[in-house]
Amino acid sequence: MYQERHPARSETVPIRGVAYHLRLWGDQATARLPPLVLLHGWMDVGASWQFVVDAFSSPFLQGRLVVAPDWRGFGLSTPAQRADCYHFVDYLADLDHLIDHVAGKQPVDLVGHSMGGNIAMMYAGARPARIRRLVNLEGFGLPATQAAQAPNRYAQWMDEIRQCERGELALKDYDSAEGVARRLTKTNPRLPADKATWLARHWARQGGDGRWRILGDAAHKITSAQLYRVDEALALYAAITAPVLDIQAESDSLGQWWGERFTRAQYRERLARVRDHRSTLVADAGHMLHHDQPETVARLIERFLEKKTL
Repeated sequence: MYQERHPARSETVPIRGVAYHLRLWGDQATARLPPLVLLHGWMDVGASWQFVVDAFSSPFLQGRLVVAPDWRGFGLSTPAQRADCYHFVDYLADLDHLIDHVAGKQPVDLVGHSMGGNIAMMYAGARPARIRRLVNLEGFGLPATQAAQAPNRYAQWMDEIRQCERGELALKDYDSAEGVARRLTKTNPRLPADKATWLARHWARQGGDGRWRILGDAAHKITSAQLYRVDEALALYAAITAPVLDIQAESDSLGQWWGERFTRAQYRERLARVRDHRSTLVADAGHMLHHDQPETVARLIERFLEKKTL
């Protein structure tokens, strides 16, 4: 089993009707540096950042509060009442309240992976004064959409809500934590077995029937009712004032997901709207690059936040 170098402690904070679960490293009372907030991706949990935190150097962590929340409906952040769907903008309001809790009026350093990276970029455009520096790990956004897609999108959204109510979108369960670990390594063959075994017990939980279930609400699988508007994303990118480090895996996730519908070249065009940004690739890594190469990702984050040359 993987052994944490820097074990986290847990805290639960009420945020907008949700008991938000936070993993924390460091002491808020004695911190002298801006808090570092780590945002996980879709169908993931805050514990996913443990390997990067363990790869941070001791001098970097000294005097710094590090916080990794479970987004609403993921991990241990369970809404008081069942949600039949989730709206993306709620993550922005949740993050706004979370930053109030951990930083007050002080700007924070923000790191987001995948969905968390998209949230970080949007939030930094909407609340530019609240972010000191931002690191985006594979938070690319989505392919452009057209208004003509709206009728079918709304119909799909309503249909999928009914499917979820009938249990047709239920997440697969597993007979053991080892089964969950095998699922993790099947999805990401680069994930070492010891880390998969450790993560499985944070990514899933055993129920009263002995089955292990993913800590993610099936309602997250419902397609968003809202079309992705590139013009809106570009306006948010242009409003970001914090320096941005864009980290991508050498493996082309965009090409695997979207083919010609959304390419790295198109993403670079969008990213050019951010006034102060730089990009780098991490070798021998896929989309879960913070699992594949946590030491490399940690060094990149450290150097960027400490304003050193990459």
